Amino acid sequence: MTQTVLIANRGEIARRVIRTAKQMGFQTVAVYSDADANMPHVRDADMAVHIGPSPAAESYLLIEKIIDAAKQTGATMIHPGYGFLSENTDFAKACADAGMTFVGAPAAAITAMGLKDAAKDLMTKAGVPVVPGYNGGDQAPGRLKAAAKDIGYPVIIKAVAGGGGKGMRIVHDDASFFELLTACKGEAERAFGNDHVLIEKYINAPRHVEVQVFSDTHGNHVHLFDRDCSIQRRHQKIIEEAPAPGIPDAVREKMYAAAVQAAKAVDYVGAGTIEFIMDAKTFDFYFMEMNTRLQVEHPVTEEITGVDLVEWQLRVAMGEAIPLKQEDITQSGHAVEVRLYAEDAENGFLPSTGRLEQLYLHGAEGIRIESGVEKGREISPFYDPMIAKLIASGPSRARAANALIAALDRSGVEGVKTNRAFLARVLRTQAFGQQALTTAFLEDHAGEIAAPSEAPKSAYHAAAIAACAFDGSGPHDWTDWALLGVLRLNGPQIKTVMLQLACGPASAVAVKRHNKARFEIAGAFYSLGSRGPHRLEINGQVFGYALTSTSAEIRSEGQTYAFARPDGLHGKDTAAKGSGIITSPMPGSVLSIGVREGDHVEAGDGVLVLEAMKMEHKMIAPRAGAVKALRVTAGSQVKDGDVLVEIGDA
Repeated sequence: MTQTVLIANRGEIARRVIRTAKQMGFQTVAVYSDADANMPHVRDADMAVHIGPSPAAESYLLIEKIIDAAKQTGATMIHPGYGFLSENTDFAKACADAGMTFVGAPAAAITAMGLKDAAKDLMTKAGVPVVPGYNGGDQAPGRLKAAAKDIGYPVIIKAVAGGGGKGMRIVHDDASFFELLTACKGEAERAFGNDHVLIEKYINAPRHVEVQVFSDTHGNHVHLFDRDCSIQRRHQKIIEEAPAPGIPDAVREKMYAAAVQAAKAVDYVGAGTIEFIMDAKTFDFYFMEMNTRLQVEHPVTEEITGVDLVEWQLRVAMGEAIPLKQEDITQSGHAVEVRLYAEDAENGFLPSTGRLEQLYLHGAEGIRIESGVEKGREISPFYDPMIAKLIASGPSRARAANALIAALDRSGVEGVKTNRAFLARVLRTQAFGQQALTTAFLEDHAGEIAAPSEAPKSAYHAAAIAACAFDGSGPHDWTDWALLGVLRLNGPQIKTVMLQLACGPASAVAVKRHNKARFEIAGAFYSLGSRGPHRLEINGQVFGYALTSTSAEIRSEGQTYAFARPDGLHGKDTAAKGSGIITSPMPGSVLSIGVREGDHVEAGDGVLVLEAMKMEHKMIAPRAGAVKALRVTAGSQVKDGDVLVEIGDA
């Protein structure tokens, strides 16, 4: 019987599952919201069903719509991907009730591992090491504070139903405990509908190390080695690698045994990940949580083992045994993955929405690309702003990392801002090369990772020459530079470009063009050689570049220089300089407002919180003064550029 698999997800993971399912000879079904009608995963599938409006809560998160789509298309299996409904017990049960196979963990296992406090109790009984902490049902603030003192500061407060970094706060002393507890509980209630928390000892130099496990219905449980996911921002992973570097073999074996024991303790079936927190100095490790699904970072495990984890998922879901025994699963080489996001890394990592005017992801031997978008498509405010995952593999960690840096340097995105240059800077740090990994990596090495505050003259001039060819209306045309409506009289064409690096002053660069390939800036002459969508050669030096109407990014000799173009910003600032007008930097909804009309605020005070792309963004006062007008209320839906607050003289 030919299986028909419906993928209850979108983007790159939907495409990933569709690819393997087709290789196995299965029929595939995609589902899509209004925003995703023209996305690649819809085109890739054999069939596609529209399931509702753009917000996930009205489409991808509605169990009945997914089940109806499966019934319409005769789907026999439903693969949830990750995120959305992948760890939803009700969804797993609904699939079974409808006579369809849920390609994931049993509902009982999802339930057992879904609440962090219950999972810790279960792991303790199974002999798996857990972090010292408090998991009690007494949630009185005083009881929780007393528990924190007993454990010893610093502690971490976690939502018991948490995930994705939400509902977590680190507390260093008694004085800040109640404030951070309130914030944590409020975030947990909004995100998960459950404000219960647990408290754990906070490891001062923690690493995030996880073990991939796999189980079947025949009683087989195996591991596929480990991954390091320590480099995180806001508790969300941005760089993952396999195997985790620098761990003694004896520690690895104990960790593998603990992970398999954890899977056995919940009668697990399918792909799962046991996440451990590890002391970077002592290599002591403790159970943190179990993800009862495929992980975003699963490709690095696939690259070092040669195993297709999605194929294993589908085979085990059909009742087959795991294809390999533990002793037959081997690993070779090293793999590193980065998540390329549409976000402004130099401006608090605000998500960046818009149309992908250009998208070039550099593929080469040893480079794997997983993407759910393509040129001309929109990065919408409704979902996670991931553009792609880039995975490099090689015989050694250094070789894999260097290949990934090269792939990032040679990739280009136009139309939205990305974290591409930020990721390359992280990989280039001395600490990354020396395997000095902890979850505080970004904070500990912020100076080395920060965008350059100065640029060489060659970068300024290259940016100016490239920017002169871009008028914001279409592709770059190097042979038809507009004459600006003036009579040239055989003289050179002249354009002035405003460039601003990081937070420094803006500089005006006057560019003269004498012919199609000869330019002059400040008396220096430049000859334009070969060029392409993201590459140009000036006086024999090769630069990478990416342009929009508001920015010019230049890559040269391993460094990236991101210039803003103040003459082309068109009011996109979140606060107009010298004024008290605060505008929205992106579409979203107002989560909370911390001021009232008439209140006095100081420059830098938090005014309101905007929620967009699954993240919270604090909007701050650009100047001191009185709140003259609030143009929104809590719950208001806002567009990019909408005025939120006006601040005037007191």
